Amino acid sequence: MQVSELRAPWTQTNFPYTDDLMFINQSYVTMMMAYQEEKRHYHDISHILQLVSLQQAYTDRILDNEVVLFSIFFHDIIYNAQRSDNEEMSAAAAVTHLRKIGFPAEKTTAVNDFIIATKTHINPQNNPDLDYFLDFDLQILGASPEAYQQYTRQIRQEYSIYPDLLYKPGRKRVLQHFLEMPAIFRTPVFRELYEESARNNIQAEIDTL
Repeated sequence: MQVSELRAPWTQTNFPYTDDLMFINQSYVTMMMAYQEEKRHYHDISHILQLVSLQQAYTDRILDNEVVLFSIFFHDIIYNAQRSDNEEMSAAAAVTHLRKIGFPAEKTTAVNDFIIATKTHINPQNNPDLDYFLDFDLQILGASPEAYQQYTRQIRQEYSIYPDLLYKPGRKRVLQHFLEMPAIFRTPVFRELYEESARNNIQAEIDTL
C-alpha cells in the first residue's frame, strides 16, 4: 500500500456522513500535513499507512471498521515529544472532525476512547475492536530485528531534545512495562505472530541502554 492510497479509505469512511467533497479533501490535506511535520520520524504518515494496511488485512475480524479507521487516522495527529497529553489532544481533534460530519455520537465516543487507550494500551471494556487497534499500533514491536532497530532509531530522533542521561532510563521503564505485561498483544492471532519476537526485540534494546 502506498501513501497515495490513503485518500481512498479516508474518503470512503467520511462519505457516508457528508457529501461535502471539498471538506473531505481539505481535511485529508490537513491530516497529511500533520503527519509530515519535520519533527516526526516514527509517528509519521508511514506509521498511519502501516496501521491502515493492517486494518485492511483484518477487516473481516473487525466489527466496526469505521471506528477503527478514524481511530487510526487521528490517533497521532497531535504529536509533541515534550508533551504528555498528545493522546487527549488527538482524541479532541478526532471528535471535532466527527461532529462536523455528523458521525453517530456513540461511535464518536468510541473513537475518542480508542485514541485515549493508546496512552496505556489497556482495554478496560474488553472491546474486541480496540484489541485489534491496539495490536496494530504495537505491531512494530514484533517486527524483524532490523525493522525494530530502525524503529528505535526513529524514536530516539523524536526525543533528540533529551540527552541519553534522561532518555535511556525513561525508555527502559517503558520497555520494562511491556515485558512485565502477561501478554503484549491482546488478540490471539497477534500473540501467535509477534509475541515472542516482540519480547526478544525489547530485551535486546534494554541490553543496549
